[in-house]
Order: sequence, then structure tokens, then C-alpha cells
Amino acid sequence: MGMKMGKTEARVLAALTLAALIASGLNPSDRLTWWLETLPVMIGLPLLLLMHRRFPLTPLVVRLLFVHGLILMLGGHYTYARVPAGFWAQEAFDLARNHYDRLGHLAQGFIPAMLAREILLRNTPLQAGGWLFFLTASVVLAFSACYEFVEWGAALALGGEADAFLATQGDVWDTQWDMFLALVGGVTSQLLLTRLHDRQLAQRFI
Repeated sequence: MGMKMGKTEARVLAALTLAALIASGLNPSDRLTWWLETLPVMIGLPLLLLMHRRFPLTPLVVRLLFVHGLILMLGGHYTYARVPAGFWAQEAFDLARNHYDRLGHLAQGFIPAMLAREILLRNTPLQAGGWLFFLTASVVLAFSACYEFVEWGAALALGGEADAFLATQGDVWDTQWDMFLALVGGVTSQLLLTRLHDRQLAQRFI
């Protein structure tokens, strides 16, 4: 993974994201769920394009956000409980449910952790170390909890129409699992990617 991201690559990733968003919206399993699941992409992509000159992100974070968008759009198209890859894993590993939503919540921690880390390093006096690690993980956990509030609000407002969006699949501990996996993802990405992230930050912004 290179240190520099050229304008061509950035444009290609933006175009691929837009194309994937359009494709995911073609005959989705549940139109309301598609809107709810892909809304972060619809908001995030224009924001990234608008902020690119004022606050360009490291190539690592941009590429991770692209992957996160694909995960969201795939889940939005099929609904998380019906993604074919999840059914394949369920059958292959004799699982009790389609675990694609677990992957989604793991990514919800793994990828935003790097974005939060970059924002904290570039906009606060924090430096790499224990406090940054702890606060980044805390941001991820808080973000995941807020997302659960969104799901709760959708359930209250829409009733049974929000079942596909909630994707609990009968698991009474689904909310707790979602937040736990986001935390695991946030901790794991910092353990695995901190050195690469610091190198890219040092080359581009320090």
C-alpha cells in the first residue's frame, strides 16, 4: 500500500463508489432498508469530495472508507440477514445465523477507528500513545452506541418495517454483540495499522 494517493486513484475510488451505490439500488431486497443502510455513503462521499482540498486524508484511510462503503452497500442491497456470502459461511461453518451483519459491525469499528485517529492527531494536541489509543477506541464505541440508538429509533418509528434494518435474526443480545464487535474492530485496526498510518501522516502532514 503506497504512501501517496494520486488524483487519478482518488477519482477512480469515488467513481467506483458512486457506481456501486447505483448498482446496489437496483431492485434491492427492501427499499427502505437500502435507504437506511446506504445513507452513510450518500452523506460521506460528498463530504469527502468537498473536504478533500481543505482536509485531505491519508491513502490508508481513504482506501479503508472505500471498502467500508462496499460493505454497507452490499448489506443495503440484500439486507444484512440475506447477503449470499453470509449464507455460504453459515452453511460452510455450520453457523446458526447469517453473520454478515457481524462483519459489518466489526468493520464499523475497524475502519472508523483510523478516521477518528487521524482527526484526533491532526486537530488536537494528542500524540501517538496510550491516550490516543484509548480515546480512539472510545470514539468507536460511542459511534457504535449511537448507531444502535438510530436502529432503536427506526424500530419505534417504523415498527415491523424496520426488521430488515435491525437484522437481529432473533438474537436477544444482538445490540451488545454489535457494540462489542465494533470495539474489537477499533482495537484491532489500531494494533495492526498504527505504524503504517503514522508513516503516511509523517510523510504528508508533518
